[in-house]
Amino acid sequence: MTEITYSIRRTTPRFAFIAEAEVIGLGGRSRVSELSARGCYVDTINPLPKETQVRLLIQYGCSSCEFPAKVIYTHAGFGMGLVFGELNAEQSATLGVWLEELARKSEG
Repeated sequence: MTEITYSIRRTTPRFAFIAEAEVIGLGGRSRVSELSARGCYVDTINPLPKETQVRLLIQYGCSSCEFPAKVIYTHAGFGMGLVFGELNAEQSATLGVWLEELARKSEG
């Protein structure tokens, strides 16, 4: 796999995060392996092309939430990075709860 260098540092922390996911309309199950306040990484052997707009359903523990997102990079045969679109209050609250839990786990 080719290593990509980014000149801009991340503005939000990224956490290891294992949750079931589904790209709405494509069928099949995937897995989210990283999560931040701005997006996530979805493990899939068939990533979608860069710039593709999607709706992503994430199921974590007893909660689930659907997010608007866009593919911002791909790793052929491995997965794709997604950036979240504009979130409503419920989506933001769910994401916030998940991130708070992950932050607590990473500290301790």
